[in-house]
Formats: sequence, C-alpha cells, structure tokens
Amino acid sequence: MECIIGIKFKDFAIVAADMTTAQSIIVMKNDENKLHKLSDKLVMAITGEQGDTTQFAEYIAKNIQLYKMRNGYELSPNAAATFTRRNLAEALRTRNAYHVNLLLAGYDDQTGPALYFMDYLASIAEVKYAAHGYGGFFSLSVMDRYYLSNMNREDAYELMKKCVREVHQRLIINLPNFKVQIVDKNGITNLPDITAKGLATELAS
Repeated sequence: MECIIGIKFKDFAIVAADMTTAQSIIVMKNDENKLHKLSDKLVMAITGEQGDTTQFAEYIAKNIQLYKMRNGYELSPNAAATFTRRNLAEALRTRNAYHVNLLLAGYDDQTGPALYFMDYLASIAEVKYAAHGYGGFFSLSVMDRYYLSNMNREDAYELMKKCVREVHQRLIINLPNFKVQIVDKNGITNLPDITAKGLATELAS
C-alpha cells in the first residue's frame, strides 16, 4: 500500500515517497519519512515491513559513513548500490531476509546523477525512472508520456506532481502526502511536500 517514485535527469535526480504508515486497514500516521540520507549526495527511498525498512536503511547509512571515515572519501552511487544489493542478496539466503523495496538516487562528480531500482529479491537495475508499490502502476505511464532527460528542477517537480496527482485520482488506497527530495552536485535538497490538499487548491485556482 506504499508508493515511492524516482526520476533521473541530466543534472540531478528526484525522489518522492508517500508519508503514510498503515497497519492492516488502519492508518497510523501521515507524516512518516521514508527517504533516508545515506551520504551527502546519496538518498534511499524505501518501502516494506516497518522494522525492516528502518533497520536496513540505518545499517546501510552507517556502513557508508564508516567507509568514508576509514578511507577519506565517499562511495559513488554505483558502489553504494552494489554494496546495498550485496547485503540484500546475502540476507535473502538466511532466515532473516529483509522484506524491502527501494530506490537509490545519488550524484557522482565524475559520472553525474544515478538512479537504481532494487527489490526484496536483490535484483538491481540502473534506470531513468522507476516506482515501487501500487502507485507505480499509474505513475509509470505518466513518466513514459512526459519524461524528458533535460528537464530543469521546476519541470521535474511538476512532473512528480503529475505522477502523484494520478496516484490520488486512480488508486483506491488513500496516500495523501508525499515527501520530495532532489539530489544534485550541491547535495540533497528538500522540496515542498506534495499533498492532496495542495493539489486540490492548485486545481481550484
């Protein structure tokens, strides 16, 4: 019942994650942060079992920070994605597998932005755009239609709003609030949350 969306452009990557925490048919809260900062230019959007998501994201983040302290430089997005995938694959072959799906967005000073798609079976793919959850069924078609690799930050944010608006309109499950972040050469930047109330106000005006 969760949804995370990621899009990579020429100079940056943008990720969004719903902020709903639900148990069975009960909504527990609408302000959960599912975007985890792994390093100065690396962010993970993660969904899945509540305990697994928090534990796995913190484990990856702390190990990436440990690598930086030991070696004096940060892992590239590609190296961080490979490390994350390896941990998922190793856990998958034990009784303590992580039931998580995630998107890894980052920026490398040499190669530029990157976006990686990973699921609980430890499959990995570098993509231009991707989504996890039921909302992905609707947002992927929007990205197929409107995506351009050379979009600026404002256009990228509008594209993300189009995706969220489609999720709100088509998905029977209520996911009213989405947290949005951009990763570029300057690091991670928070953008205004995309909310059902805000989109309704824009439509009315």
